[in-house]
Amino acid sequence: MDKESTAVVFIEFQNDFTSEGGVLHEAVKDSMAANNTLDNAEKVLAAAREAGTTVIHSPISFAPGYNEISKHPYGILKGVVDATAFVKGAWGAEIMERFAPLESDIVIEGKRGLDAFGSTNLDFILRSKGIKTVVLAGFLTNCCVESTMRTAYERGYNVITLTDAVAATSVQEGESSVQFNYPMFSTPTTTDEFIAALDTAATLEDSSRGY
Repeated sequence: MDKESTAVVFIEFQNDFTSEGGVLHEAVKDSMAANNTLDNAEKVLAAAREAGTTVIHSPISFAPGYNEISKHPYGILKGVVDATAFVKGAWGAEIMERFAPLESDIVIEGKRGLDAFGSTNLDFILRSKGIKTVVLAGFLTNCCVESTMRTAYERGYNVITLTDAVAATSVQEGESSVQFNYPMFSTPTTTDEFIAALDTAATLEDSSRGY
């Protein structure tokens, strides 16, 4: 792994999912508990920052009234609207304090749908920084994470999915996606495996510099 050409993308680590009182928290809390999602993702965040690897946050938000999307949404976006989730400026749309971006991090703006590439400049940023490997964590395992994974794969990135730093609206849905879909479009990897690879890359870099 080349840590300088790797970016870790944290998808929707926002209070409406991650925190007690978030309007979608009850839906994902069992899956988060099964994976130890937040602790694992926080370890990856610290390791990526320590290694100097690019850290990207990809939150989703909508203006009050959800005028950015169809007046008659269906599927997952209907669930967002019905729950009044991810309203711009509200606590629920804020990135959880544990994952609060630092100045060295990048926050992608404009995400209004499932795929983090779809309505944002994520691809431009990745290519501008020479990123070749995209590492994904976040919500939902079988929705925004998987949608982003598929697009990254088709755009030629080397995709790694952190299987224990994601969460879905049920344990079964998450496990099914990780088992059957993730291997088709990514290299499924645990957080410990990824952190170990980062450490190895740092050691090799130091050795090459004579440290």
